[in-house]
Order: sequence, then structure tokens, then C-alpha cells
Amino acid sequence: MQHPENIQHSEHSQLAENTKPPEKIAVIDDDPYSEENLANPYPLFERMRAAGPAVWLSLYDVLAFTHHQGVRDILVDHEGFISGAGVGPKNLHTEPAWRPQGILESDPPIHTPMRKAMADVISPRGVRVLRAQFQEYADQLVDQLIAKGEVDAVPEMAELFPLRAFGDAVGIPREGRAEHLLPHGAMNFSAFGPVNERYHKTFERGEPSRPWVVAMCARENLTPDGLGSQIWAHADAGEITSDQAVLLVRAMLSAGLDSTVLAIGNTLGCLVDNPDQWERLREKPMLAKFAIDEALRLESPFQSFFRTTSRAMTFHGIDLAEGQKVLVFPGSANRDAEQWGPEADSYQIERQAGGHLAFGMGIHQCVGQPISRLEMDVLFTTLAKRVARIEPAGESAPYIHNTLKGYSSLPVRLIAA
Repeated sequence: MQHPENIQHSEHSQLAENTKPPEKIAVIDDDPYSEENLANPYPLFERMRAAGPAVWLSLYDVLAFTHHQGVRDILVDHEGFISGAGVGPKNLHTEPAWRPQGILESDPPIHTPMRKAMADVISPRGVRVLRAQFQEYADQLVDQLIAKGEVDAVPEMAELFPLRAFGDAVGIPREGRAEHLLPHGAMNFSAFGPVNERYHKTFERGEPSRPWVVAMCARENLTPDGLGSQIWAHADAGEITSDQAVLLVRAMLSAGLDSTVLAIGNTLGCLVDNPDQWERLREKPMLAKFAIDEALRLESPFQSFFRTTSRAMTFHGIDLAEGQKVLVFPGSANRDAEQWGPEADSYQIERQAGGHLAFGMGIHQCVGQPISRLEMDVLFTTLAKRVARIEPAGESAPYIHNTLKGYSSLPVRLIAA
């Protein structure tokens, strides 16, 4: 099979030299990072799950886990499967990192104070006070969208709402957000996947935004009452360093923005494709939280990333070497029929989808999810109360990224209630 970016095999194999297919493990020659599979990964995921507890991806010389139980067990075992060696294919214990390692790419004890500071600032109770300002902007935006009628829901809703609502909550200047935060986030998460032509293009687009983003994380550029300044208060208290404060504000901008943009688009896409589920949400707007969780499960914004073994072990009957990279696919795990039943590929907003892995699991579970959930709950509850029907208004287009999944365009027609 010809790789779409025509990258030589030696560039694919960025993992430990001693890795090789374990005995009795199926070898898959398909490329999960081809444009076709990134646009629609689910047929390949189904074949990978059917092949056993794990598969060996020959193009990347890596063991990949796609079942819910296996992926979950890796994520919750932060001592056996570490993040400090990087959540991408490069082993940062032996290769230099492209940027200072933050909360996503650290292990205890370094990780512990950073997570504690972030969890204190973005706790469910702490972000609840933001509902009123989120609601004010949601009312304004939904009124504008209804008046316009036909919109592209990606730039005009999924991107616009969190850029304004979350950016204000963090306390960064409004000018420059759209130009810098979105390409910078795409670059950050591209490092979770292989170094191919798509990776290089994403870095070319995002690299010019790095100085602006770093500058916005500095204390002097943050409003005194925002979430960013609250992170700096932990540095003032000696709980984290000044360097860690910058890294945490940077992580906050990614955790609360990129995943939310994708999740808003994916949730809206699910509701457009399933008008009966939109009717259920219209009847009971309180189901918005369930509609969002089900969309996070069915169309996970984060499809894949890596962990590294800290020791030799036998895991789900498979022998793993110390320092071995493993690839996990939450996007596949969240559609595993063994976990979700025979209708795992369907969108049902009243499903109990709370055990999904879209935000990860364990100590590295996305600490920004309370604010992301609040943003989406406010927006979709407002839509359910004010919009009678949401109809497709043109062909949608997938967002093609090495590790993220969503829409680049989603034309819809909003019919007022």
C-alpha cells in the first residue's frame, strides 16, 4: 500500500529499535493516518478490534490498542504506561522535545502540583460562576445565527463561541485569538501523531503563532480576574514555578478550546444527521449534557495518542518491553460493541455514555473538561430552546488532522422555534 504522503518507512519508524511484532498478534498493513482513514476511521477500527486485543501496525512498527477495556487499562495505569516520555511517537527520554514539556507530557511527582493547580482553577464548582457570561454570549450568538438562517456552523459557531466565551474566561486579549490559537492548537496536537507531510504542514501554519501564544500566557497580559491569573496565583503561593504557570495557561488554552471547537461541531453534526434525536432534545433541553456525551463517544475529538511502558510487563496476554511505545485509539474504544452494545455506531442521546474515553482517563484525564462541558451545555441548551429544526444546507467537509477528528465545514439551516 502506498503511503499518501509518500514518506519513507524509515521516517515512520520513530519508536524503540527493539520493538517487533509480538507472537500471535495480527499485523495490519493499513495506514490509520491516511486521508481516507482519517476522514472515516471506523471501518478500519472495526477490523482492528476484530483482529484481537491489539494489532501491530507495520507502517509504524508499533502495537496498537483499540478495545475499550485495553485502552482504558492503559490510561488509568500511569505508573506502567507513562506520559513523560511523550504522548507522540518520539521517546522524549532519548530524543529532545520540540517544546518545554507541560502537564500532558509529565509524570508524578512533576505532574502532581501542576494538575492540582489546574484542577483547583477549573473545578466544576469554580467554573459554575461562568455560566451567566457564557449564557449572555450564547443568547447573542444564537439570535444572530437564526437571523442569518444559513450558516457554516464550524467558523460561525463551533469556533466562534469558545474563542469568545473561553478566551474571555481565561483573560487573554480578544485581538489575535482566531489568527493564533486555532493554528497553534492544531500544531500542538499534531505532535501526538507521526511525523509525515501533514505534520510538517501543520507546524508550518502554527509555528508563527507560538510567540503570540507564549506572550499571552504571561501574567502581565492576563486580566486580573480571569482563569489565567488564578493559575499565576498558585505560582505566587509557591505551589508551582513561574515556568509551570506559563505551561499551564498554555495547556488551558488548548484544553478548553481545541477539543471544544471539535466537540461542538461533532455534536451538531450528529444532531443534523439524526433529526429524531434533535426532536428529543427539543422536547427536553435538559438532555443537552447527554447529547454532548453521546457525541463525544461516537465522534471523539481525540482519536489517538501514545504511551510508553515504564517496565517490562505482560499486558492483556501480550509481552511488552521496557521503554516500548504503544498506540491507543480512544476513537475506536468509544465504538467498541463489547462496551456499548450492538448499536455502538448509532447516536442515541439518552444512552448512558458517561464512561467514554474522549477526555482520557486517570490522572491525565482532561482537566479542562468542566469548562468545556459548561460551554457546550449552555450553547446546546440555548439552541434546543430557540431552534425548531436544524437542516443540512450543503455538503459538509471533514477536518483532516493526524490525531483530531471533526469538521472543517458544516453548512446548516436554522429554523426558529
